[in-house]
Amino acid sequence: MPSALQRFFDGDVWHSFRTSPVAMAAAAVALLCVFCAVFAHWVAPHNPFDLASLELGDARLPPAWEPEGKPKYLLGTDDQGRDVLSALMYGARISLLVGLASVAVSVVVGVGLGLLSGFVGGRVDALIMRVCDVMLSFPSILIALLIDGVGRALFPNAHDTLAFAVLILAIALPGWVPYARTVRGSTMVERNKEYVQAARVIGVSSGRIMLRHVLPNVLGPVLVLSTIQVASAILIEATLSFLGVGVPPTQPSLGTLIRVGNDFLFSGEWWITIFPGLVLVMISLSINLLGDWLRDAMNPRLR
Repeated sequence: MPSALQRFFDGDVWHSFRTSPVAMAAAAVALLCVFCAVFAHWVAPHNPFDLASLELGDARLPPAWEPEGKPKYLLGTDDQGRDVLSALMYGARISLLVGLASVAVSVVVGVGLGLLSGFVGGRVDALIMRVCDVMLSFPSILIALLIDGVGRALFPNAHDTLAFAVLILAIALPGWVPYARTVRGSTMVERNKEYVQAARVIGVSSGRIMLRHVLPNVLGPVLVLSTIQVASAILIEATLSFLGVGVPPTQPSLGTLIRVGNDFLFSGEWWITIFPGLVLVMISLSINLLGDWLRDAMNPRLR
């Protein structure tokens, strides 16, 4: 009997991936960014947040290929003498962590509420959908700014961990709505099928039917949506950090690096903000391309 891994490699999704150069290139870029972010302690040539190793005399050095550049700083340094390449690796780690964690929270909340709304129906469905309508009436970035600002006002001396939790909550709160609406529509289709009716006839509880029978059949669109939403969450985090209400300054993300470099953009130190912006575009674009490919690969009508 073939294993699950063997069935995957023999399936249509893997075949679609192998025959799509765009998907393979996007996966390679995404894996490279994730690898450098996760193993930044070993891959990065310097520790940009070790104050003892910083040299202010090396501040604002251009990339190594410029006449005034130094070989040990491949992409140059910022205003504090930090190696830009190393700062990008550490910053990408924070951006990816916040993006993945916020999407995970959104998936749990959105899938749970959407499953309940579509399966139970009635007043529960109406209430949850009205809440979704209210959430969709406000821009997600505005909600994130409000929550993050209120959280920092209530906990001005909070630990960095709490600041990260507030930021993740700020991004996840408006992000659960697409999952709830998607799962609700799929659940309303599944609840009228024969296997659900048969489970009810033999006395299976509604909670067990939802979790064991309906949920696995509605996760396909959720997987595609969550892949695309990761890129959106990373961009929202970068926007909040650029506005100064994101991650703590002691652990800057890509958005913080772009904000810092923006102060020196018109004075000639273009590399301080251009390279973080390019890395942010690379991560977001590769994830979006993977999401588009996954959407097409999991749609049987497009095979």
